[in-house]
Amino acid sequence: MRLLIIGGVAAGTSAAAKARRNDETAEIVIYEKDTYISYSSCGMPYYIGGEIDEAEKLTPRTPSFFKHKYNVDVFVCHEVLDIDKAAKTIAVKDLTTGESFKDHYDKLVIATGAKAVLPPVKGAKGDHVFTLRNIGDMNRIKDYISLKKPKSALILGTGFIGLEVCENLVRLGLEVTLIERLPQVTPGLDKDMSLYLEDHLKKNKVTVLTGANVIEIKKDRVLLEDGREICTDFILLSAGVRPNTELAEKAGIELGITKAIKVNDRMLTSAEDIYACGDCTEQFHIVTGKPVYRPMGSTANKTGRITGDSITGGNLTFRGILGTGIFRVFDMVIAQTGLSEKEAKAEGYETVVCHNIKPNKPEYMGGKEMIIKGVADNVTGRLLGVQIIGDEGVDKRIDVFATAITFKAGVDDLFHLDLAYAPPFSTTKDPVMYTGMILDNAIHGDRKLVTAEELKDLMESGKDYNMIDARVLAQYEKDHIETASNFPHETLRQSLKSFDKNTITVTYCNKGVTGNAAQNILLNHGFKEVYNLSGGHKHFRKIFKRINTD
Repeated sequence: MRLLIIGGVAAGTSAAAKARRNDETAEIVIYEKDTYISYSSCGMPYYIGGEIDEAEKLTPRTPSFFKHKYNVDVFVCHEVLDIDKAAKTIAVKDLTTGESFKDHYDKLVIATGAKAVLPPVKGAKGDHVFTLRNIGDMNRIKDYISLKKPKSALILGTGFIGLEVCENLVRLGLEVTLIERLPQVTPGLDKDMSLYLEDHLKKNKVTVLTGANVIEIKKDRVLLEDGREICTDFILLSAGVRPNTELAEKAGIELGITKAIKVNDRMLTSAEDIYACGDCTEQFHIVTGKPVYRPMGSTANKTGRITGDSITGGNLTFRGILGTGIFRVFDMVIAQTGLSEKEAKAEGYETVVCHNIKPNKPEYMGGKEMIIKGVADNVTGRLLGVQIIGDEGVDKRIDVFATAITFKAGVDDLFHLDLAYAPPFSTTKDPVMYTGMILDNAIHGDRKLVTAEELKDLMESGKDYNMIDARVLAQYEKDHIETASNFPHETLRQSLKSFDKNTITVTYCNKGVTGNAAQNILLNHGFKEVYNLSGGHKHFRKIFKRINTD
């Protein structure tokens, strides 16, 4: 069997390695139009900022490495121009010599990856304007910063890469401005979580402009649609990526609804003996079963391995993705998996949401708070998605949640997980377990939650309600939600006659625990409709500074 692979980064090289492990007799050839193969693109921002001191650490594998270890022939600077499905040939151009030739295949893999989206902005091809997609981009940015020594930088877009580069540019001493055309940073998060990140960026002296649109890039500034001008020496376009599908389209290979290459669970395309993997392919979501496009290095490696196995007679199949992601910005860690609240509602789920603020380990061991937003289906009790923001231990929890969602866990299952516990690592009831308890009480019990947004709507609705601040008086006097009355938890039982049991009642504390205790008291004394504020006063004030109740 002669196996040709177009593309030699994560997916293509993974496919080659797995195919070789399964079949020693196959002829395996990779054509890559770039100079580098099998590199760690996710590490590039940290080389730009100096946290990684040598570029070679991101490019440890060379064509000679693959020939020596896997007996795979890798040709760099070779661009595949055409696929002839009928003849089972490809047209290849050697970019070094300019010569063209044809090669034949029994099986073909398209692993052409994705390219950076270039927004339709005048001046976007200036010498001081960059994208960051490959090692060449990284080296050009590094050289520009070293030679030109820019004082300021502007980043268009607030996805993972843009924010990681932002952190590293600030560490290099540049003044950084982030511009996002949408009304929030990191659009993949729900807005109530993205506000934590936005505030953190501002605390680290990053200028953040949301709902802003760049219409022109000049040599030393950009012009915004609203007339503002932002001076800058360096610009990174980080507006996302789109799949490289031109070669597949030209060959008549079917694309999916996301405009990426459509494949089945064995990574086979619509064309006989042609497979595709990595960032050029469409995936499907584990929760909804619907097609999605979520280009990630982890997914590229996984689909590459499945492709190599499928071609050589293995039984691996692709089981979908959750869009799990994690990144770090100025020591804040942001992670997500599954559906956001916004996505879940768009899919028609009747959602229940909680905001669980807990330390990653006991405070006496230096524990630091994280906020976990859990999204669940109120009908089935299934966990749908989670977002976490914190300093430490976020990676551990998001992986537990991703595993639970993958295996269709209900919120009640989370409490029963036998998670590792010792004070240096966790609290006795881990934040994962607490999240399950909160959601389970809301769905299967009568301990219902109200989000900050829902409480604001209630306050502005004109309906009758009582709001109980269950904190101590000193905390109430320092700040409280505008229409709340202070009835500390310790004395609440003696004050129950002050309330109408048939009126909507909302309880809250700093973060939610004491508010829940107050809610329990009211429910146990016959109050009909009682809600605890999700995330408590702390989360409410993050979302709404003040509310006019006149």
